[in-house]
Amino acid sequence: QVQLVESGGGLAQPGESLRLSCAASGTILGAGAMGWYRQAPGKQRELVATITNDRNTNYADSVKGRFTISRESAKNTVYLQMTRLKPEDTAVYYCHAILITTSLKADDYWGPGTQVTVPS
Repeated sequence: QVQLVESGGGLAQPGESLRLSCAASGTILGAGAMGWYRQAPGKQRELVATITNDRNTNYADSVKGRFTISRESAKNTVYLQMTRLKPEDTAVYYCHAILITTSLKADDYWGPGTQVTVPS
């Protein structure tokens, strides 16, 4: 069974940094784009950053210059380095990946989410 598991969330003070990790496990034959999304209370889930398997990146305007996404393709792992955190970064962060499994088709997978809290 293929699953994504996030780690690294928690409490950080404004201006501090956190690093999120997301590892895909199971029988994975290939991976496409991977990324991070977040959902704050009362708001819709929004894109934070994505990275293709060619390492092309895309960021939400609100995190450009503060967050960096990277991946280790051999480990099917994606990271999100978050710096200069702000209270508005408080949300549940979800990992997303397009994975090819034994079904031989590309499917979307989501992690269960990890809470990031930056108090004001």
